[in-house]
Amino acid sequence: MNPLDEFNTLNNRRHFLNTGARGLGALAAASLMNPGLLQGGLAPSTAGGGTLGRLHFAPKAKRVIYLFFSGGPSHIDMYDYHPAMRKNHGIELPDSIRNGQRLTGMTSGQKSFPCVAPMFDFSRCGQHGTWVSELLPNIAKIVDDIALVKSVHTEAINHDPAITCINTGTQQPGRPSLGAWLDWGLGSPNQNLPGYVVMISKGRGQSQALYDRLWGSGFLPSKHQGVKFRRVGDPVLYLSNPPGIDKSSRRKMLDGIARINQAKYQETGDPEIQARIAQYEMAYRMQTSVPELVDLSDEPKHVTDLYGKNAKTKGTFAHNCMIARRLAERGVPYVQLFHRGWDQHGSLPSKLRQQCEDIDQPAAALVRDLKQRGMLKDTLVVCGGEFGRTIYSQGKLTKDNHGRDHHGRAFSMWMAGGGIKAGIEYGKTDDFAYNILENPVHINDFNATILHCLGIDHERFTYRYQGLDQRLTGVEGAHVVKDILA
Repeated sequence: MNPLDEFNTLNNRRHFLNTGARGLGALAAASLMNPGLLQGGLAPSTAGGGTLGRLHFAPKAKRVIYLFFSGGPSHIDMYDYHPAMRKNHGIELPDSIRNGQRLTGMTSGQKSFPCVAPMFDFSRCGQHGTWVSELLPNIAKIVDDIALVKSVHTEAINHDPAITCINTGTQQPGRPSLGAWLDWGLGSPNQNLPGYVVMISKGRGQSQALYDRLWGSGFLPSKHQGVKFRRVGDPVLYLSNPPGIDKSSRRKMLDGIARINQAKYQETGDPEIQARIAQYEMAYRMQTSVPELVDLSDEPKHVTDLYGKNAKTKGTFAHNCMIARRLAERGVPYVQLFHRGWDQHGSLPSKLRQQCEDIDQPAAALVRDLKQRGMLKDTLVVCGGEFGRTIYSQGKLTKDNHGRDHHGRAFSMWMAGGGIKAGIEYGKTDDFAYNILENPVHINDFNATILHCLGIDHERFTYRYQGLDQRLTGVEGAHVVKDILA
């Protein structure tokens, strides 16, 4: 039996026990497969008919919008401020702080590691006095709606391994992305749009490569990979019919191809054939649904003004944030926005300011817009990058210029919405924002928490591949960060 058929068989058995059991003995058997069954009754069904069938417990969030800033945004200059940084400016990073930690090849040859305090003002914001940089005046206004996690860490120190790790749970390429896992497990209530959508905007700094495998399906069926919306031409490749082909002709062609593919599936049992059929059908349905989705003519002016001057410019972060909200309204479970250009090895004061100008208003507007529509309570918004930046300067430190190297040992991310406490800070770093002092959160802990908000137990959310029960959060003891849960 192939892995997919094996899983479906087991899942059907679980479904029978969970829904059809009547006697105490049957209920006990079902509870062995679902430990939470006796405590809270039957777990809710997934809204989109995913392979998971039933959630492990009641979810707080129905969907996720993930704002990913590719390149390593500087937590030191944005969120993780310590007044002591001012007095430490210009001194050599103490060996007791660095503690022999691994450096990238870009700074390992430096003879000097002078500490650099932020060249921006910070102020305390919100009810709890959260430090926020002047670079983020709009995000400063929503700090009472977010949980700021200041103790995220990862083992990766270079871009591609770090981005791969955050998106897939491992630095090794080829594993399913978080969005693919969710599409496989949860499905989607909207059958006319993909369950996993990716949009990319280019900032004004140096852009790191983003490979399609970052939103790939890995060993899961290929129909679960993210669908990338484009800035130029058709929002989705091959959305329009070629010359001479109308909707009716395309329908007949797809029906013919489906019959051939179905016959081949009956012969081989290859689940990828079914995935191919599903992808063809989704492409056909998107011919109607996607043009309506991306047409912003029905958005009131006060809404587009909320997202900023670039809200109607295709391909900008502001535009993508608006599309993300519209996708969420239509039930799409997972939307991921990549914004490039955050790799400031030099000229950080000017380049970081430009990047923050791109994202500050739209990111805050997205949270405010969802809240105003009553959607934030069941939409989880996640924001961050693959790592932070070092307290020490890369290259020469001058009065008004410097760069920072990669730093995965400690960095900041935030979450808002479904299942997350509002207006809190979690985790603490030292006065150099270099090492974590309290409540470390590994990226797999972070992903486990996202799954929890969606009603999924990360330890039971598995897929058998190559004889092993694979999972997004690995096998190294990831845990849900319960202190930030509402």
